[in-house]
Parts: sequence; structure tokens; C-alpha cells
Amino acid sequence: MKHIIAGCILMFCALAAQAAGFQSFDIPGPAGKQISLAIWYPSAAPTQARNMGTFSQDIARDAPVDGKGLPLVIVSHGTGGSKYGHYDTALDLANAGFVVVALNHPADNYADNSEAADILARQKHIVMVIDYMLKDWQYRDRIAPSRIGMFGFSSGGFTTLVGIGGQPDLRKVLPHCEAHPGQFTCAVIARRGEGAARPARAATPEMHERRIRAAVVVAPALGFTFDAAALAKIDVPIQLWRAEDDAVLPNPWFAEHVRAALPREPEYHVVPKADHLDFLAPCSAMLAARAPQICKSAEGFDRTAFHRQFNAEVIRFFRTNL
Repeated sequence: MKHIIAGCILMFCALAAQAAGFQSFDIPGPAGKQISLAIWYPSAAPTQARNMGTFSQDIARDAPVDGKGLPLVIVSHGTGGSKYGHYDTALDLANAGFVVVALNHPADNYADNSEAADILARQKHIVMVIDYMLKDWQYRDRIAPSRIGMFGFSSGGFTTLVGIGGQPDLRKVLPHCEAHPGQFTCAVIARRGEGAARPARAATPEMHERRIRAAVVVAPALGFTFDAAALAKIDVPIQLWRAEDDAVLPNPWFAEHVRAALPREPEYHVVPKADHLDFLAPCSAMLAARAPQICKSAEGFDRTAFHRQFNAEVIRFFRTNL
């Protein structure tokens, strides 16, 4: 069923139920590279405002976890993104009783995107993070292994679809870009050379992370590489989001293409007047001054107000399905 965002459907009484603990550190990643993590979780400890560089958040740093049998949500950012790109959503989820872990994808983040073209390499990162959270994290005994969800934006949305069983055909990228050279995806490929459009690998069944039981897929990249056969094995609930005026991943080749190809109708949200980057956390004044290109919204669109609605919908979906 398609949902058009017109108002806040879920009130925020649930979001004040707990305070959020927070940790940030690196774990070993593939080929000797580190995976940088940010973890938010329920805690009974008092919070205080913490300066995180370009934003602040009310957290209890390194405080104990409060609760048992907690659901876990993995957050995968877009190309050139950061583990903090959706910090407001992560913080609200933690306040609502979820453990949330966001990662910087090695060699595909704001500091180093040297291997961003190998988009399927991200799947190994997700497996390693889930393994760490369930086997090695100091509060692993507080997580319910049967209650794992994933949130992915843009390239992270693609990563999420592969993680829940999608098998994209990346050979479709070059023909798509020949037909639509002006699209952002194709402009990036053009700058990197034609070789970037030729897949370094193909999706395999082993990339399906069966521990993920529900998924929020936000403005997924490369949606046109999935047809009905590619998504046929997906059997978990999906909440799918599209920005109505997405100039980066324009309709109908991305989120709408995925919606039409899924084996069962997802919970579908189209956000009026929104552009692609409006799904990122609202910008502080400092970040807006440093990176105005990711902070500007269309006239009449209130990113802060939208995120109150967006976060509430994400919480409701995961509460229902985990």
C-alpha cells in the first residue's frame, strides 16, 4: 500500500521512553582495513550534549546497556557517506529501545571512496559487523539474534536489497548509462572511466544475510538492476522510501522500479517536495556552512519536520516486524 507523507502518523510518546548510550570505535575489516562503527543503544544512564564535530547529540557515552532481548538495526550509508549520516534516526531508534550500529564502509565513504565502484564489496562489511555485534561486542548478550533489521540509504539501499536476497544484474549499468548519460550514477561512471560500469563481481546467493528479518530501503541506488526474478527470493517485510523530486536517482528507474519488481507490495512512502539528500539528518549550522551541497532543501520543504515523521515511521515499522 502506497503512503504519501501528509502528517505525523505516529506520535512521539514512545521516543522518550529511554535514554541513549553511545560508543564509537574501529573493528578489523577485510584486507586489513578497519571498519569504523558508531553504536547507539538504550541506557538508563544520564545523558549530556556531546560535540561530534559538525553536530551534537544527547548521549551517555560508553554507558551500560539497559534491557535484554533487544532488537538490532544495521545502518548502511550511501556512496561517499558516513556512519553519522543518519545519526538522528539512530538516536531516535535507541531512545525507542533498539541497538543501532552504523558503519563507514571501507574505501566507500566520505574520506576514501577509492573502491566505491565495487558496490558488492559492501556485503562482506555487513556480515562482519553483524558477526561482531553478536559474538564480540561487550553487550552482545543483550541482543536478540532473531530480531535483526537493516536500514540502507542510496547505495546502502542497494546493499540492503542484496543482503535480504536480491541478486542484481550489474551488466545493466552500462546500457542504462548509454541511454541516460545525464543521471548522477552515470556521470560518476563517466568521470571514473567506462571500466567502472563493468562489474568486478556478480551477486551470489552467499551474499544473502539471512539473519536480517526486516528492512528499511531508502532511495535505493541501481534499482534498475533488479527485475522480478532478481528479487523473487526476498521474503522479509520492507519499508521503501522515495523522494518525489529526487534529482540524484530520478523516478522511475530506482525506488519505483524496485517497488514494481518486489514479490509482494512493500510499505511504500513517497515524500512530497523531497530531494535525495533530504533523507540525511538535518544539518547543523556548522555543517550547512561547511557542506551546503548536502544541506540545501527545496523551498517549502522542512527537513527537520520531515525527519520527525520519517523517524517515527521507521520505528513503527521495526517495532512491528522485529
